[in-house]
Amino acid sequence: MADNSGAPPVLSTPATHILEENAHFTAVMPHSICSPEEIHVRYEIDRTAAEIKRGGWKRIALQFPDNALSDAPAVFERLSQQLAVVQKPMRNDKKSRESPPYTMEKLDKTTSVQMPERIFILADTSYGACCVDEIAAEHVDADVVVHYGRACLSPTARLPVIHVFTRRPLEVDLVIESFKSTYSDHDQAIILMADVTYASHLPHISTELKNEGYRAIFATEIVHDPSSPLPNRTVPETVQQNPATLRQWRLFHISDPPDSLLLTLSSRVSSIHVFPTTAAAVTAANVTAAVALRRRYALLTSVTTVPIFGILINTLSVKNYLHIVEHVKSCISAAGKKSYTFVVGKVNAAKIANFSEIGAWVVVGCWESSLIDSRDFWKPLLTPFELELALAGDDKRIWTGEWSSDFETILRDTERRPITQRFSQASLIEKDSFADGGDIAGADSEPESVPPEFDLRTGRYVSRSRPTQVRSNVEGEEIQSSHHRQLIRRSQGDIARIGDHASPGAEFLQSSRTWKGLGSDFQIEYDNSGGVSSSAPLEEGRSGTARGYLSAQSRTRT
Repeated sequence: MADNSGAPPVLSTPATHILEENAHFTAVMPHSICSPEEIHVRYEIDRTAAEIKRGGWKRIALQFPDNALSDAPAVFERLSQQLAVVQKPMRNDKKSRESPPYTMEKLDKTTSVQMPERIFILADTSYGACCVDEIAAEHVDADVVVHYGRACLSPTARLPVIHVFTRRPLEVDLVIESFKSTYSDHDQAIILMADVTYASHLPHISTELKNEGYRAIFATEIVHDPSSPLPNRTVPETVQQNPATLRQWRLFHISDPPDSLLLTLSSRVSSIHVFPTTAAAVTAANVTAAVALRRRYALLTSVTTVPIFGILINTLSVKNYLHIVEHVKSCISAAGKKSYTFVVGKVNAAKIANFSEIGAWVVVGCWESSLIDSRDFWKPLLTPFELELALAGDDKRIWTGEWSSDFETILRDTERRPITQRFSQASLIEKDSFADGGDIAGADSEPESVPPEFDLRTGRYVSRSRPTQVRSNVEGEEIQSSHHRQLIRRSQGDIARIGDHASPGAEFLQSSRTWKGLGSDFQIEYDNSGGVSSSAPLEEGRSGTARGYLSAQSRTRT
């Protein structure tokens, strides 16, 4: 036997082994672990079919969270069967059997009514699973979206929604025993609250606890109101009359609440006890958001001297999200800073790390998805509520421990108190100094009326580049106010412009960035008339699939 130990190992396959035929793969759908009866009850097939029939919708989009996609085929089948059962009497009644055959005119009037429903499964979400994905639903021209699982219950902008919270099983006896061991005083004012997937158990738990002698228990019900003192939940009658009395109540929450809900409730109720449903726990734990609130406050104070903010849109479906985007822009501009708006889909650290010029990000999403932990990101991520605190001056910034992420609350506060009253006088003087344009020297130097600003964390002097300002009477430049001319002739050394505005940000991109986009290596030459005198030749590129492209010249596989 020959010894081949000295031969190097073969780490690649020869070129002759390239596959020439498409391999046929059979897609294997994951099977549901629930029985058909469990699917029917958990996903509320009867109620969903009844609401679809009542609304007269024909194109239905089913949105599942990632952990429930294995149930999607079974839900699709059961819902299709139920819709067919509901419409059978409409087709087989006595009147339809005795009526004469349809004429073409009558058929045109009735086909739209008796057309069967079409159901689509949305396999992925554009943003968070808690939000209704109207963007994906509009791709299939859906009339309604059936949203399954946890939901932030934020109002949508365009499509009607049927929420199915997928009822989850719960050890009710364990919950009651945990509640009794946590609260020994039967006269304490206690609010019962649960995640939407366990909310159906609250009436039974409340009844059992009242039978045990607890006299001041309020079981919440689900409402579509993120602005409520208890987001998306009903509140006691005394709290409706005076929201400040909510501070006298204790909260018992079933299942771990999202971080945004915990931060919101921490300053509104007396104490919070959470009964976890993901672990075999027998007692509820007393949770507090004090550490998380201190971390958020330290985060927002660290960006008080940031000159450029990025507005990160994390939703395209929540109602009034455009209003909050404009509000954030106005706040940043009123503070004498610059902002850029980005839409990147699902947010991750790799995407937003591409924009190194941004000093901090403001996330505009639903009231749950706006809160993102910044520890994995290069720059801090704030909510619009935290942005207002960060932009306020040191003499106006008051931290009461209250935290909010609801759009409507922020917009209502803006109506009561204008934006110009929220920021430091130095920022307003700076903004007014450039409101009328100014000259070249004013655009490149700081006004003398603005006091020097120092970063209290580092002790360094802060020199900010000014927001985009209107430049006028610049020698050697041809400025036209009309918008039909997109390209303006630019001499060497001129400041980059966006329309009629001088933009330091655009100047940085043109002078400092090593890569400026596709086609940036091609130099455009202009003749005297302003037209293009030379252009890049058109070339046929490679074609085929990644396993072997075909070259344009030789049509050989590469």
